[in-house]
Amino acid sequence: MSPPDVGVCTYAPVKRMQTMAGIMMLKRVAGSVLVVCALGLAGCSTPAGAPSGAATVTGVPAASATATEPSPPDDEVTPPPSGKAADMAAQLPVKGRAPKTGYARSQFGQPWFDADRNGCDTRNDILAAQLTDVQKSGRCKVMEAVLANDPYTGQRIVFIRGASKVDIDHVVALSDAWQKGAAAWPFAKRVAYANDPAVLLAVDSSANRQKGDGDAATWLPANKAYRCSYVARQVMVKHKYGLWVTAAEKEAMLRVLSSCPGQAVPDAGPAPTLAPNVGVAQ
Repeated sequence: MSPPDVGVCTYAPVKRMQTMAGIMMLKRVAGSVLVVCALGLAGCSTPAGAPSGAATVTGVPAASATATEPSPPDDEVTPPPSGKAADMAAQLPVKGRAPKTGYARSQFGQPWFDADRNGCDTRNDILAAQLTDVQKSGRCKVMEAVLANDPYTGQRIVFIRGASKVDIDHVVALSDAWQKGAAAWPFAKRVAYANDPAVLLAVDSSANRQKGDGDAATWLPANKAYRCSYVARQVMVKHKYGLWVTAAEKEAMLRVLSSCPGQAVPDAGPAPTLAPNVGVAQ
């Protein structure tokens, strides 16, 4: 038998044998040649275009040289959000506080705009939603109510219109928001922010005025039992609206949340919107 000289392996013509033993010998020889070719040994050449080291046997395709790509290790897959305030706080972008230049309350629209167009202004909406024993004049105006457990002081406060000791606080103050991203927003987005229930909290008026436009690095509620919830809400607001934090602010947030590692992020409500029919900043 002479070795083949083409890419397809065959065997040389064999003299016809007349006995059954000769026929059986021929089959064994042919099978051996095919096995040798499949293994890419002497007598089998590699066809043009086939991968190096691969041989082709009549009727049998060459094995693929490309292996299946391995799956990435589990530690390279981004985990889903945990829903914990500490994890969200760790992801907040850090920058310096921008200048307060150009800030005025009017940059966030008229106070207590009816952003949800329910016929009642935002202040009355929040009073009705967060206080108890509510008494109204007409459909909207809250005349009397009770703040049973003020978040900032832990005290019970009676609300009486005209002699109110209850403020509606922007948990992330408007001025703080302005200096950490809101100055670049469209006016209608600032109006929506100022009237977003996720940003607003009914609180003791004196404590709110002590806070001013302070962030977590400069002011925390005297009611220590509420501090984790307070910071978690600030984290939610900053994340929802894409506001940044200062390095000191982030450090303060993480320090508070380290005492309550399971603290959940509060419900952020609907995604930020543009308030309708608000005109332009005055």
